[in-house]
Amino acid sequence: MLDRSQTSASSPPVSDGLPPERRIWAVVAISLAVGLASLDTAIANIALPSIAADLKVSPADVVWVVNVYQIALVATLLPLGALGEIVGYKRIYLGGLLLFTIASLGCACAWSLETLLIARALQGLGASGLMAVNSALIRFAYPNRMLGRGFGYNAMVVGTAFTLGPTVASAILAFEPWPWLFAVNIPFGILAIAIGMRTLPATPRAGHGFDFLGALLAAMCVGLVVLGIGSAAHKAATGVVAAELVVGIVLGLAVIRRQADHPAPMLPIDLFRRPMFALSAATSVCSFAIQGLAFVSLPFYFEDILLRTQVETGFFMTPWPLVVAIMAPVAGRLSDRYPVGLLGGIGLVLLGIGMMLLATLPPSPGILNIVWRMAICGVGFGFFQTPNLRAIMSSAPPGRSGGASGIVATARLTGQTTGAALAALCFALAGREGATVALALGAGFAAVGSVMSFLRLTVQSPKP
Repeated sequence: MLDRSQTSASSPPVSDGLPPERRIWAVVAISLAVGLASLDTAIANIALPSIAADLKVSPADVVWVVNVYQIALVATLLPLGALGEIVGYKRIYLGGLLLFTIASLGCACAWSLETLLIARALQGLGASGLMAVNSALIRFAYPNRMLGRGFGYNAMVVGTAFTLGPTVASAILAFEPWPWLFAVNIPFGILAIAIGMRTLPATPRAGHGFDFLGALLAAMCVGLVVLGIGSAAHKAATGVVAAELVVGIVLGLAVIRRQADHPAPMLPIDLFRRPMFALSAATSVCSFAIQGLAFVSLPFYFEDILLRTQVETGFFMTPWPLVVAIMAPVAGRLSDRYPVGLLGGIGLVLLGIGMMLLATLPPSPGILNIVWRMAICGVGFGFFQTPNLRAIMSSAPPGRSGGASGIVATARLTGQTTGAALAALCFALAGREGATVALALGAGFAAVGSVMSFLRLTVQSPKP
């Protein structure tokens, strides 16, 4: 029997990327899967009114179709990333994709809110399997000299999926009922599984066992903290918010104490002892908090302050993710040659400038006056995102790629949730002007993030 730290002889672990032809097909499989998960996140909100009407439930209840997916996703990212280090990232990825595809069928066949929520929770768990090890697989699919390019292509796929999500959802709903929004995942999921089984890289496996109790505590910790932040955004009772946050923090401390001597702790404290990793993860939270602030506040800003229609608002929101998708591979190639601290810092400076330009729009701006400001935000965010992702992954040892990949996704979701909660607070404190305050606050986060990014120029990044 082979030692757990070894892979089978027929499928040796990758030392520095896959051969070019196999890498292309592996990237196709990865892109299909992460594109499906990103598209599903983007289209779910569009379907909520139709789901509420069809299942005869209230808007407050139907929002759980989104919430239960997000909670299942974010709570299990770190445990699944840790499990991937032990059983192999390929197994976690394909298992998550299989569950996501089956759960999509469950969503399409749901006959009540309860059955839909169960299917959505399973779908979130499947998406977590994809997101938890997505960056780790990319790290092993590409050679080190092309790592930034690989992350750039992946970010382009995610940005394109988010950009097309509302349009795809609207087109489907124009001809078919809402279950088809989930049914379309099935053939693409099957195709991605078929390609991935033959082409995804085999990776080294850790020799230690999996801490099931630690995984449960870690999932509850992250889930409760994110739920608490979300509860604050929805103006839940102060006692409820405080209880969720305090219990989540206590559970986190319990996990840290339990795994103090673990070679690969579930909450990766060992990675945060590396300055490059810690600064990159903190900068990531800042950047996605800016995105959360912007994407929640801008629709209100366009419609309530600038008096634009919903159709116009949808058009104005498009340049940001579209430009991110264009910039991501460009920034990825640059990150293979230039310091990520410099590239990320420049990107966040541009993002901050874009946020301030939006906050100071004249009372009756023309279309181009809005679009070019949104495009600057997209350039800044796209210029930051890929180099930062490269910094997080390359600053972790190859054997801890699962933990690092889990932090990538956790930082993104935590930042977005925090940004949404802060946007809600801005509206609560400033009323109609809350959107302007939220955009200015986003510019402040960009300033803090850019300082942290430039600080990375003083830190020597460990070799991957």
